[in-house]
Amino acid sequence: MSVIKGTSDNLTEHTSTTSVSKPGQRLVGRRDLPHPPVTTETFDDPSFRELSVDFDPGTKTLFYYQEPIGHPGATQGMMREIRQFHATVREVFRRRESAEEQPVRHMVFGSRAKGRLYNVGGDLRLFVKLIHAGDRKGLRDYGRLCIDCVYGMAVDLNLPIASYALVEGDALGGGFEAALSNDVIIAERSAKFGFPEILFSLFPGMGAYSLLARRIAPAAAERIILSGSIYTAEELHELGVVDIVAPDGEGHAALYEHLRRNERRYAAHSGIYQVRRMVNPLRYEELANVVDLWVETAMKVSDSDLKRMTRLANAQDRRLARDGETEEAASDTADAEVASRSLSAG
Repeated sequence: MSVIKGTSDNLTEHTSTTSVSKPGQRLVGRRDLPHPPVTTETFDDPSFRELSVDFDPGTKTLFYYQEPIGHPGATQGMMREIRQFHATVREVFRRRESAEEQPVRHMVFGSRAKGRLYNVGGDLRLFVKLIHAGDRKGLRDYGRLCIDCVYGMAVDLNLPIASYALVEGDALGGGFEAALSNDVIIAERSAKFGFPEILFSLFPGMGAYSLLARRIAPAAAERIILSGSIYTAEELHELGVVDIVAPDGEGHAALYEHLRRNERRYAAHSGIYQVRRMVNPLRYEELANVVDLWVETAMKVSDSDLKRMTRLANAQDRRLARDGETEEAASDTADAEVASRSLSAG
């Protein structure tokens, strides 16, 4: 689909600014308006610059893809657009004519970043800038913006839907956290995962421990976080973190096969995801408290740690500059792993 690019609006997840339903605009809560069919344009927004949307009415599957225009990770602009998109989905459900109507059954969070990347995590250059300036508020605001998105995904927007992470490239740091916040993780075989934050004396502070420890044993979650290691999709599948591993280039096919195979059991699957959240509830306050601790930890990192962050950011930029062809992407993956591991050596 073609995506209209514009200037991103800084909207919170609770606000709605349009008064008429038009293609590319958000919906409002007036029940007296005509009830239009749900299409891609229902969820799209002309202000999106780093997010694209597609809706499959046949399966009622709503895709939203990261399309970074700069840093291929969790930028402030990207997070604001995701939060705005989540608000639109909530509004679509609020305007339904009956509680039984289900405009969306599945939400899929994917990526169209270059170079077989899913999301490489936090904006390291921003971190370095804010830490140098001693700007705790700036770091905290960034962290809260991230957990607004992570929490929304983790609770399926408090809607009767199922959520999927379609990981067709590397998911590191905040990108790994974003994948973990979905009900089901589908990863292509060459995708890599990891939390490199420990290599510059930080920890992943936007939900990693909370989400990972709800999938596997807390001790195993800690080992993954503290190792700073890169894991393959198959390794994480064996640990119970990744649900489905697909051959490269067949992630979408694996998703649709999963939906087809479980169509008649959708209610049971959706119900068990809700049970999972009831048994192991995730509170926004828990995530917010972790962000506060992350901020204080960030303010204590050394100058050498900040240099490591900058070197990793440079490595990410070099990878982004590639054109994403198969041989270059494979080479870049190896380069990124070597760069990440070399950080610990100073």
